[in-house]
Amino acid sequence: MTSPMASSRPPLSLATKLAFGAGDLGAAITANLQVFFLMVFLTNVAGLSAGLAGSVLMIGKIWDAVNDPIIGFLSDRTQSAKWGRRHAWMVYSAIPFGIIFFLNWWVPSDHQWVLFGYYVLMGILFNTVYTAVNLPYTALTPELTTDYNERTSLNSFRFAFSIGGSIGSLILAQVIFQAVENQQTQYLLLGGIAAVLSVLPIYWCVWGTRARVQQFNKTTPTQAGSTLPLTAQLRLVFSNRPFLFVMGIYLCSWLAVQITASLIPFFVGDWLKLTPADYTQVALVVQATAMVMLFVWSAVSRRVGKKAVYYMGMTLWIIAQAGLFLLQPGQSLLLYTFAILAGFGVSTAYLVPWSMIPDVIDLDELNSGQRREGVFYAFMVLLQKIGLALGLFVVGQALEWAGYISSVAGQPPPVQPDSALLAIRLAIGPVPTLCLIGGIVLAYFYPITQSVHQEILLKLHARHQGDTAS
Repeated sequence: MTSPMASSRPPLSLATKLAFGAGDLGAAITANLQVFFLMVFLTNVAGLSAGLAGSVLMIGKIWDAVNDPIIGFLSDRTQSAKWGRRHAWMVYSAIPFGIIFFLNWWVPSDHQWVLFGYYVLMGILFNTVYTAVNLPYTALTPELTTDYNERTSLNSFRFAFSIGGSIGSLILAQVIFQAVENQQTQYLLLGGIAAVLSVLPIYWCVWGTRARVQQFNKTTPTQAGSTLPLTAQLRLVFSNRPFLFVMGIYLCSWLAVQITASLIPFFVGDWLKLTPADYTQVALVVQATAMVMLFVWSAVSRRVGKKAVYYMGMTLWIIAQAGLFLLQPGQSLLLYTFAILAGFGVSTAYLVPWSMIPDVIDLDELNSGQRREGVFYAFMVLLQKIGLALGLFVVGQALEWAGYISSVAGQPPPVQPDSALLAIRLAIGPVPTLCLIGGIVLAYFYPITQSVHQEILLKLHARHQGDTAS
């Protein structure tokens, strides 16, 4: 089914899809390295206690959540004759984004509170420039296409690059860890190379999508930034019932991802007694499976719908998370089996919520007469980031409360007490499982089906024709 709005614009070219996908490469590389290695870097390389390390991550994530609606609101109102609303933010924030990411991996002192202050500052600065690059980028999706299925296809390309970047960053980390012995040097080198690889694709994205976005801006009368004050926009955003469901689905999915990814080094190293190379390989298996399944789920979605795909992926993922809790040292084959099952589910966590949010934005335009992509994308991740911040903080505090012993650089890994090992197993198994079940429940009540979205587009098309005529 093709709406009049969709048919008035040619289908997205492969070059445009590739350029758009590349825009998420830098965010994926930096976010993936932080998720998998920052907690273990802060505790076992920089020497922070687990409690302070968890606090660093929490403060950074809370600030990340706070700056999302601010930058989303500003990007909706940005007027740049040369770069437009979104591309201006990406162009000017890309280089600071790379520099500050690199500084996250420097150890400036051996004093606990100096380290704490430094990493809190770096977390605040990095999350600011990360949002300034990535939030305007994500808000490009509804401007590139209005077609229901083409949006799913577009997000397949985006997350193929995203997962590809995640896989590449893990391979890079494994190569560096094997080639360099000094731990501090390992992370500095990793941060420097990843910073360069993260900045360049942002400019590819801007160059490759600019013409399509300019076409949208010329043909869509409601694209200008809203004249409503921020408080009024927030009331409208949170009165959009489908948006609340999407935000909840995303929160549940990514809370499971982030908690599991942050704890994998501790679970594999301290519980299963394997090496850092092993937990990097486990992460690679998850990401590689998710990358392959993106295009499979995208094709299946055309036949059965987004919600059904989400149910299937989450079911397989729940089996994997529950299985991790029961896993015993020496069961490496089962570990990789669960990693493959988790990859099936992780791909739907990438694909489905982000292909739902443009439909929600269309519904808001129908109700309000304004296009507020920046505000919606900002608030979609605001509560998600607050939830992640609290989740990671609780994990760090729980490890410290359970007696987790931080490593000292140059010393053999300490033997962890049984209480710490149990805390790691609980946090990597039952806790993410409950989050995933919550996501399934919310997806069941999500109301925008393909037929409902077609009706929304027809009404918008009629309104746009009237605006153009007048």
